Amino acid sequence: VVYTQSEILQREVYLFERLDSPNREPMKHLKAICFLRPTKENVELLVQELRRPKYSVYFIYFSNVISKSDVKALAEADEQEVVAEVQEFYGDYIAVNPHVFSLNLLGCCRGRSWDPAQLTRTTQGLTALLLSLKKCPMIRYQLSSEPAKRLAECVKQVITKEYELFDFRRTEVPPLLLILDRSDDAITPLLNQWTYQAMVHELLGINNNRIDLSRVPGISKDLREVVLSAENDEFYANNMYLNFAEIGTNIKNLMEDFQRRKPKEQQKLESIADMKAFVENYPQFKKMSGTVSKHVTVVGELSRLVAERNLLEVSEVEQELACQSDHSSALQSVRRLLQSPRVSELDAARLVMLYALRYERHSSSGLPALLEELRSRGGTDRYRKLVSAVVEYGGKRVRGSDLFSPKDAVAITKQFLKGLKGIENVYTQHQPLLQETLDQLIKGKLKDSQYPYLGPNTLRDRPQDIIVFLIGGATYEEALAVFNLNRSNPGVRIVLGGTTIHNTRR
Repeated sequence: VVYTQSEILQREVYLFERLDSPNREPMKHLKAICFLRPTKENVELLVQELRRPKYSVYFIYFSNVISKSDVKALAEADEQEVVAEVQEFYGDYIAVNPHVFSLNLLGCCRGRSWDPAQLTRTTQGLTALLLSLKKCPMIRYQLSSEPAKRLAECVKQVITKEYELFDFRRTEVPPLLLILDRSDDAITPLLNQWTYQAMVHELLGINNNRIDLSRVPGISKDLREVVLSAENDEFYANNMYLNFAEIGTNIKNLMEDFQRRKPKEQQKLESIADMKAFVENYPQFKKMSGTVSKHVTVVGELSRLVAERNLLEVSEVEQELACQSDHSSALQSVRRLLQSPRVSELDAARLVMLYALRYERHSSSGLPALLEELRSRGGTDRYRKLVSAVVEYGGKRVRGSDLFSPKDAVAITKQFLKGLKGIENVYTQHQPLLQETLDQLIKGKLKDSQYPYLGPNTLRDRPQDIIVFLIGGATYEEALAVFNLNRSNPGVRIVLGGTTIHNTRR
């Protein structure tokens, strides 16, 4: 995710193998660099490897803290003295964006409590992140969530146990780790998205920066799977947070620019000097056209899906459910779309879920009728069960905060003014709860009664370094919110993490 294979090749690493692949050939002329999670299985595999080494020298890097007993086991296995060094190199998490990380864990809780193995893995991932960023934070957690409290305690335990590792130079204002629970805002992962990165994940799915395009009608072989990474794709880096409409325009400009440059390049090859210049420009030339064709394909597929699934209309109703409080109008809109043959079963279920989360306690709730409609559409009870599971997970009974706060006049005016500028439109009115939580935190107004500190100490100043972690997964909409908060609050650095990065399907 952070290094392309070509970048690694430039470092003269020519062979990539997995430690567990069974039939590796011995290559005594090669040195091996091992980068591994310090799990029981990996240590065991490494012990086997060192007993019968296939390479001349081993440089071993663990992505997290390794126990003394495991190091001892490795030392005993290294009879041929092939190990040159063993180091801890804390990278036990997936760096998704410059300010976003994930642990790629799905289903971390069983009901309201942690799956023990996932709690261990999450603690490891979070402590590795703190070590790699050299932060020894104060910890706050969401009081209404038992898993948040458990995770806070586990992280604290590791910091106490490994106090020498966490002995970083003190900063004036200590860093802050804020642990939240996805169930406080189950709305955000259910919404259609209209900024590039979030939209690609919602409609196509991003997996470790890879996008599977194999289902696209008439796709060429080399585009069946593409990589979208801001690290080495300039167009993506500049467009990942822009609205869908703007991206189309930007691609068009790129292509026109490319066409303008192309004929000139081809004609002006009269001398050797010209040819040299052309060859020197050529990598850029090739790279650029490759990037263009990739984004043309992705954006083309997004717009095909938007049309096919009638997503403009669906999204407008989702935003109405998430941001406004006119029950009868919302109910009519959802009914209308449930009866439309152009709305997919997933989108129909998503609308009913949003309605259920928004109006579960409304006196004239139309939920039973909507569920019936959903069943007659699909002929099964599957989605019906999912709707009640979502309410069970993130309904009013569970939420610690006020997800749908009654909007005051000022907030409404603010929303209205925003709309006037024409940048934020009807499809992106919604702002995740996280935005408000972090906004309060930066201003020093986040209530201790809802988000207590772990331990006796509290922060006297406003926080500057914030790591916020969402148990149950973050979203790219929240990544966008954090990106904007970082931009608009100089001196504040926020990193967002989650057990996974969600879209509706996940």
